[in-house]
Amino acid sequence: MTTLDSRPNTALVVIDVQKDVVAGAHERDAVVERIGELVDRARSEGVPVVWVQHGADDLQPGSDGWQYVPELVRAPAEPLVQKTFGDSFEGTDLEEVLAAAGIGRLVVAGAQTDACIRSTIHGAFTRGYDVTLVGDAHTTDDRSEWGAPPPAEVIAHTNLYWQYQQAPGRSAEVTDAADVSFARP
Repeated sequence: MTTLDSRPNTALVVIDVQKDVVAGAHERDAVVERIGELVDRARSEGVPVVWVQHGADDLQPGSDGWQYVPELVRAPAEPLVQKTFGDSFEGTDLEEVLAAAGIGRLVVAGAQTDACIRSTIHGAFTRGYDVTLVGDAHTTDDRSEWGAPPPAEVIAHTNLYWQYQQAPGRSAEVTDAADVSFARP
């Protein structure tokens, strides 16, 4: 249903599962394991995997903490998009990478739920993509000392409201990793 013409393909987009980003994340190991299983399934089904990696003053490119977690290994042919904003489309070549592969539907997993995940799923949706958020394969830190709800509530709320997003010619959905289908709905 994407509004993007001639873009029938789906991609798995893995956002910011970097050492320092997920070091203290809610259910870190279980989420990383589910993302790894999704990556394996996508590869076995010939679905492109696109990796996104954040850089910032406190997450210096090239540093150990900036690296992806060791459990997730990008294949050399898989695109790696470097970003400095929450929305993975802003100031990056993500749109060009997706367009070149004819991708109109994104299956999204990674970190941080209340920052880069939300920014990217909204950014994709407004750009015309169908967006599936993998409900049990995104995570965030505990930011309750700054007034945020506990991480489990942030994740649950994001899953709740995303499943009801609507726009002409686009679809939004939330599904657990075990139920993800890379085939077009």
